[in-house]
Amino acid sequence: MTEDLRPSATSGLPLASLVPGASGVLTGVSLDSRRIRPGDLYVGLPGAATHGARFAAVAVAAGAIAVLTDAAGGALAADAGVPVAIVEDPRVAMARIAADVYGRPAERTHLFGVTGTNGKTSTVFLLDAALTAVGLRVATIGTIGFRLGGAPLDAPRSTITTPEAPDLQALLSVMVEGGADAVTMEVSSHALALHRVDGMVFDVAAFTMLGHDHLEFHHTLEAYFEAKARLFTGGRCRVAVINTADPWGRTLADRVRSEGVSDLVTTLGPDADYRVLHAEPRPSGGSRVVLAHPGGELDFTTSMLGDFNVANAVTALAMVGARGGDLALAASGLAEAHVPGRMQRVDLGAEAPHVVVDFAHTPQAVQAALAALPATGRHLAVLGAGGDRDPSKRRPMGRAAASGADVVVVTDDNPRSEDPAAIRAEVLAGAREVPGVEVIDGGDRRSAIAEALRRGRPGDWIAVLGKGHESGQEIAGVITPFDDVAVVRDLKGN
Repeated sequence: MTEDLRPSATSGLPLASLVPGASGVLTGVSLDSRRIRPGDLYVGLPGAATHGARFAAVAVAAGAIAVLTDAAGGALAADAGVPVAIVEDPRVAMARIAADVYGRPAERTHLFGVTGTNGKTSTVFLLDAALTAVGLRVATIGTIGFRLGGAPLDAPRSTITTPEAPDLQALLSVMVEGGADAVTMEVSSHALALHRVDGMVFDVAAFTMLGHDHLEFHHTLEAYFEAKARLFTGGRCRVAVINTADPWGRTLADRVRSEGVSDLVTTLGPDADYRVLHAEPRPSGGSRVVLAHPGGELDFTTSMLGDFNVANAVTALAMVGARGGDLALAASGLAEAHVPGRMQRVDLGAEAPHVVVDFAHTPQAVQAALAALPATGRHLAVLGAGGDRDPSKRRPMGRAAASGADVVVVTDDNPRSEDPAAIRAEVLAGAREVPGVEVIDGGDRRSAIAEALRRGRPGDWIAVLGKGHESGQEIAGVITPFDDVAVVRDLKGN
């Protein structure tokens, strides 16, 4: 089990600032009663199954000196034996309090945030490489984990992408203690809607693009966009770097201009501040790129397949340029940068097909990943769709795969609580809408990967999509070890 990572010391917050007349100093914040430490504030939030305030007594027994909750939670925590603060929206208050308790660490480093449907993880990794190349000690927060100076930080995850506010503020404080000159982080739409990054101002925030995802949470694409737009409005960032080649990006750029709070840097559009003049694939992988920017032109190379990774590299460089960094030096860091599970090559030798593992789990990402494969040999796609997530994207994902591949092997992603065969049926139905493509129900994921490898010939390209860097698979509430890269190698005896 990972350690509950917190700074060695906190600024603390007088309890009286939360509960007038109360004595004591808050030295931590947690919304998990199992992770309470003495001196903590316990935050009881309403949940889908129960109210967190029901565990207030457990939190107090572990050392919590106060409880923050809503009106319904106040009744449940009334007998906890410590002061109870009742607010209309505990999440909003929690974010502010956590920032204060941990000494407002975002103000003690350079903070870079990236949001968008696709490209967040890759852009954050590329930005890490670029900032490191200009001489900064960089920390990263995102889907793949937490790192400081290139080394992983062993810490529990409260969410998949952007941690809950107490964990995020504690983590930022640890990173600042560890000498981070800059922190680069993925900022999810959930994080923005649920106030996880409230109380922070990003020095630079970037928007990659918007596509079909997370509608089980946001319900409409417009609401999904509005959640992401919060990062760039209301004074939450100093410089907004926005992809104006994306139609939602153009809408967002217009909004930033009209608000006039943040400086605006545009990327990738035909008249953008940072735009690609020329890009061509390299035989060894990646691309050679000629970039126009406000200071002139820059010729650089990337190591990752695909036009979308060129776009991610341009976004990273624009973020460095927005803070006055040396672009040529920053670009030198991109030449060998790789991201786990993002167009990751799996070398099986000359007598085997080429294999790429990628996290693509939206229709747009599937289409882009397959389009990034070299136009040699046949293209085979292995993919599924996650359970308990936006079901409306399953058929479009199947169509996208069949539109970009000669053979589509449909399999399981993380079915979670749903019937795997039922999810596969929806993806299969979408794939079979495209004529002239061989579509196969590959069954479980290992069998499906094996089927693709059996059909693949030397020179063919197999894209194993959907799980990327993930090391486990969740089926019926049980997570079992499963790593696409490791399974590919095991099946081929490498």
